[in-house]
Amino acid sequence: MEDEIRTVLSEELGDLATFGAEIPERYRRDWLSEQAVTPIAVIRPRTTEDVSRALRLCSRLGISVVPQGGMTGLVGGAQPVAGGVALSLDRMTAIEEIDEVMATVTVEAGATLGEVQRACEQAGLFLAVDLGARDSCQVGGVISTNAGGNRVIRYGMTRENVLGIEAVLSDGTIVTSLNKLLKNNAGYDLKQLLIGSEGTLGVVTRAVLRLHAQPQSFCSAFCGCADFAGVIGLLKAARSTLGAALTSFEVMWPSFYDFMCDGLPELRRSLAGRHGVYVLIEASGPAGQARQSLEDLLAAEIDAGHIADAVLPKSERETTELWAVRESVSEYGRLMGPLTGFDIGIPTGDAGAFVAEIEAALARHWPDVHALSYGHIGDSNLHLVVNVPSAGAHQPHDALCDLVFEAVSRYGGTISAEHGIGTIKRDYLHLTRSPSELDVMARLKRALDPRGILNPGKVLAPPQSAASQSAASQSAASQSAMPQSATLQSSAPLSGPA
Repeated sequence: MEDEIRTVLSEELGDLATFGAEIPERYRRDWLSEQAVTPIAVIRPRTTEDVSRALRLCSRLGISVVPQGGMTGLVGGAQPVAGGVALSLDRMTAIEEIDEVMATVTVEAGATLGEVQRACEQAGLFLAVDLGARDSCQVGGVISTNAGGNRVIRYGMTRENVLGIEAVLSDGTIVTSLNKLLKNNAGYDLKQLLIGSEGTLGVVTRAVLRLHAQPQSFCSAFCGCADFAGVIGLLKAARSTLGAALTSFEVMWPSFYDFMCDGLPELRRSLAGRHGVYVLIEASGPAGQARQSLEDLLAAEIDAGHIADAVLPKSERETTELWAVRESVSEYGRLMGPLTGFDIGIPTGDAGAFVAEIEAALARHWPDVHALSYGHIGDSNLHLVVNVPSAGAHQPHDALCDLVFEAVSRYGGTISAEHGIGTIKRDYLHLTRSPSELDVMARLKRALDPRGILNPGKVLAPPQSAASQSAASQSAASQSAMPQSATLQSSAPLSGPA
């Protein structure tokens, strides 16, 4: 059967399709996945019409299509599936227009975020969406995962920075809505269905992104707080004092800061002594104004007792050193080996309690655990990275997810703040989405992708067959009949916030 599909794809798509041993390694796995999967073919279209032709053909053949971007995702969303094809837009990289009057940029989905940022900067404008993987991630992937980053507190998620989209549905239908208007209230806003859908509802091919005035200067400050109460006081003051000039508010607990500084000799500790929590603040504005605003903020917050110590860099080199610890996450593999990473959202006021309890709970279950906590706390996004040294290559991934995600649910948080669901978090989605929400998601999937060919198994579980539904019902009935003493209980459960 696969040989017949290869023949049809080759005849219909020509040099857009690559097969077998000729498929480069980069298309066989995404960043997270260890196991390579060789798809039937990799299709690399040059135009939106090529994408339409490819999807129309795959729909007719009934074969799965996994859209791929820069392959930097962390939830398995771009991992190919056996018996399907991978669809990469890495040939569609044009930056088509920068409209200085409307303050927009129109780009093809395969352009990297870094390329678009630099083009906009040359035009005197600023693309606010920014990620550490800016020179690898592609615009289409950034949109399909609704990516976040360091500046969400000021400019919002990717969703708030997309004005228009062109996309191709599973049957090859091209939906073009390359809107440039900030105000366009005519009917349903279809782009919002596609932003964050991880390629399960359609393939984004072009987009119009909102731009801003290029800030004349950025200034950062590094602060040590005695405890999380000090962090909350500092955040309130930063919002009040800096207003729209506050572009980043990054928080690092000692579990992260000390581990990285102790493990990487090239990192320099910016403050004398040890502190309960560390905060990295960035402000932007006219030349000189951002620094003066930060100086005034720090002086007031030291007097208020929210900050124990702080430093303002005197040069670009010192600024880079301040951010080096926060951006050292690419060294995890060297310091920790296999790990389980969590990208979660917790109500900001509860983040300190959550970190204290989850780090303690992890240590009770795995005494030698490394659990590193940090994140964009200004927008309620917490990152937790866990490694159990004694487990070696066989990390207790499922048990860690069960423990952490159950606690996230009780704290009224989300299992995914900015990286999406993919396959890694799919089975936990019900913890932070209601049954009615999940039902509507499934209805949308069936409506826009009735044959279920787009990124199957990602975000939502595949529909159950009648036989499997019957088996599940019998299993549930059997479990409900079990005596209470036979129910598995989690040891040392976490308590939610008061």
